[in-house]
Amino acid sequence: MGVKQRYLWLLKNTLNRATTRAARSGRGPFWLVRHVGRRSGRTYETPLILARVPEGFVAELTYGPEVSWYRNIVAAGRCEVIRGANVYPVVAVEDYPTAAGRAAFPRPAQVMLRLLRRHEFRLLRLAGSPHDRT
Repeated sequence: MGVKQRYLWLLKNTLNRATTRAARSGRGPFWLVRHVGRRSGRTYETPLILARVPEGFVAELTYGPEVSWYRNIVAAGRCEVIRGANVYPVVAVEDYPTAAGRAAFPRPAQVMLRLLRRHEFRLLRLAGSPHDRT
């Protein structure tokens, strides 16, 4: 297992457990993305920090587009975003412009995203939003 894979395994088995609990409680900055494995067919929930926009949610691809949660939702073309008791059906995943992606997050996060040179953002489009593909 490579360094990146070991790091992601460590996150999954430590930090993700705590952030999943925070997202389920509706406290803190975390949301859950519920997706189906493209090979296994199993349902997974991945905690992420998302920014709410009128069309849905903006996700920053911290670890790039090769992470499983992202590949799963691209393959399925859909997922659900969960926070507390609220479940939001996502019907499309689209590229999102870098400047707009950074601007969607609160000011402190915008500064960090700029300093870390983050540039890969995706829109998780909600059902019923403008340009909904359903």
